[in-house]
Amino acid sequence: MQVLIQVAQLILALTILVFIHELGHFLAARAFGVKVEKFFIFFDAWGKKIWSFKRGDTEYGIGWLPLGGYVKIVGMIDESLDKEQLKNEPQPWELRAKPNWQKFIVMIAGIVMNVILGVILYIIIHSRYSESYTTTAGVNNDGGIYAAEAGRKYGFETGDKLVSINGKSYERIDDYLSARLYFGSTVIVDRGGKQVEVIVPDSAFRDKMRGKQIFDLRASIKIDGLSDSLTNARDAGMKKGDIMAMIDAVPVTCFSQMAEMLSAHKNDTAMISVDRGGNMVALAIPVDSMGKIGIETNVKLYPYDSVAYSLGKSIHYGTRDAFEVFYFQAISLWRIFTGDIPAKDSISSPIGISKMFSPTWDWGAFWMLTALLSMVLAFMNLLPIPALDGGHILFIGIESITGRKLSDKFMERAQVVGMVMLLMLMVFAVGNDILRMIN
Repeated sequence: MQVLIQVAQLILALTILVFIHELGHFLAARAFGVKVEKFFIFFDAWGKKIWSFKRGDTEYGIGWLPLGGYVKIVGMIDESLDKEQLKNEPQPWELRAKPNWQKFIVMIAGIVMNVILGVILYIIIHSRYSESYTTTAGVNNDGGIYAAEAGRKYGFETGDKLVSINGKSYERIDDYLSARLYFGSTVIVDRGGKQVEVIVPDSAFRDKMRGKQIFDLRASIKIDGLSDSLTNARDAGMKKGDIMAMIDAVPVTCFSQMAEMLSAHKNDTAMISVDRGGNMVALAIPVDSMGKIGIETNVKLYPYDSVAYSLGKSIHYGTRDAFEVFYFQAISLWRIFTGDIPAKDSISSPIGISKMFSPTWDWGAFWMLTALLSMVLAFMNLLPIPALDGGHILFIGIESITGRKLSDKFMERAQVVGMVMLLMLMVFAVGNDILRMIN
């Protein structure tokens, strides 16, 4: 059931993102009087489709292959590789008859729509779901951070108080926990009244991709569910709603600490105490070779000082958070090309993406991931790869600079090369996700 819920959320998110993206291309094309033959969410590969109808010159429909979508714009070589329409002289309603500035707008409109959607969703998430944010001052005044294993090897210590990161101080604690920490950073902490510099190397991003925190915040850990496949916790008497209190008589103060303590008991038994409705219950639970006991957790931060997201703050932080996704995607891609980040650790297919969604339907988590994917989709489509919007934009730029139109034969071959590249990337991503599942 959990897998079905995750898959359903993925399909819904992709439907929204693809619709918004292709709507951008469609509206821009129609605004300039260009005909659009098809508007499809998902691909109708080999002519197979789930549903469609025709209105005016355009067929609207849903394809069966959920790997994207497309609008078939008259006078343009696209994924369909339809060359028949290009044999005749350009007609006023064809894209090839329009000036380059109009072609550019048509091509970039899908990217712009995804950016707009991402920004709007981040604003809504802050104002509707987050409602408030934990302040850095609140964390510092309440004991500082918990230095996780990955953080300790870089020089962090439990109790450190955050002063700045990369020379800048932030009001929200989330800004210290963001990607800026993991892409190589210099963090100044207050340790016993003395300011100490901690250097986080570029390689720290590998820790993040493997689910390892550098530092964590105090939180209560509620048992939100019990696994049906690994039943150690269930068999030992743990129940949904229990709150993790102690492991081996040591108080559990945050998720990272709990994970480390369970990992220390691999293939052994951990003595775990849980708070069950105000009563302390002791359980002896076997830990498997991965440091797991078969629980799903819901982490809730201790009541640190917080500030409400007003409309103004929601707009400010929502816009900034959205464009930071764009920025860090660029850094991540560069690090992959330079070999600093293994591609296998950072490239996922729809299989891997589906596992990022909550196993229970949580609208806040759903919209957060959809906002993230919207910005990622915008960035990926901007890449100058044939078959992507960025490739078409690149060719329009070349034509504008040289004053010469690229031949239809070249455009056709470029489209094929781009599609082969994307297919190879998808095969790699799917294989990578399958290997992750096996391991």
